[in-house]
Amino acid sequence: MAFGKRSYGNRRNYKQSESTEEEENKKARREERLNHFGDFPEDESQEVTLVELLRRPVNSYRIYFGPHYVTVHESTMIRYGMTKGSFFDKDAVQEIVQDNEQQVAYSQALNYLSFKPRTSGEIEQKLLEKELDPEAVAATVKRLVDEKLIDDAFYAQEWTRQRINGKKKGKVVVKQELRRKGIDPELIDDALEAMGDDAELRSAEELAAKKWRTTKGELWDRKRKTAAFIMRRGFSSDIARKALDHVLSSEGEDSEGLGTEFD
Repeated sequence: MAFGKRSYGNRRNYKQSESTEEEENKKARREERLNHFGDFPEDESQEVTLVELLRRPVNSYRIYFGPHYVTVHESTMIRYGMTKGSFFDKDAVQEIVQDNEQQVAYSQALNYLSFKPRTSGEIEQKLLEKELDPEAVAATVKRLVDEKLIDDAFYAQEWTRQRINGKKKGKVVVKQELRRKGIDPELIDDALEAMGDDAELRSAEELAAKKWRTTKGELWDRKRKTAAFIMRRGFSSDIARKALDHVLSSEGEDSEGLGTEFD
């Protein structure tokens, strides 16, 4: 079967491209599963000479056509009647293998989604790690999106809300996290914009107040440590400045001269 280019997903932003050697190794392992399917006779149907149950992958069978074989899931074998003595030509077997790859990819994706919501980039990456056909992976991701089982826009909005309100993380860090999950940059920007600056500032103020109360030392040193702590949590220098100014004002401290803490 052919392994074409992907038409869906954002894997390049999610993870650095793998080395050429690793990609070649994966391609070789996929071809081994098909036992050089490209050599399958073109001119006439071939008889299934042996059906072998495999230990791994679970519920998988190896279907032999003389010296050639393909590996399919049990459901695929039953659906297409791939029993000993049945005949299939190359086009039919290729279609079966492609369908099988998509069914395996879809099943594994559903299992992966059963634990918690995932992004399209995370699903794509997980399936590619299983060395499934990239075309089958792309089709599976699209199917999951069409079925509303993956919603990157909603995921980005919920992640942003939880990280800023719950975990007290700033938008700088949240943006980085969503990019690593393969979310489209436009969806990330939309989610961050929808969150607004007020919610982020309130989280920064709560964080600054807690840090201020537990920080010891001279006034200038406490300012520096608190400001640095806020920015390490992913808040911009402007948000950190406003948050620290709010804390200092509520504590009756002088908020002047904060510039150096944010350089």
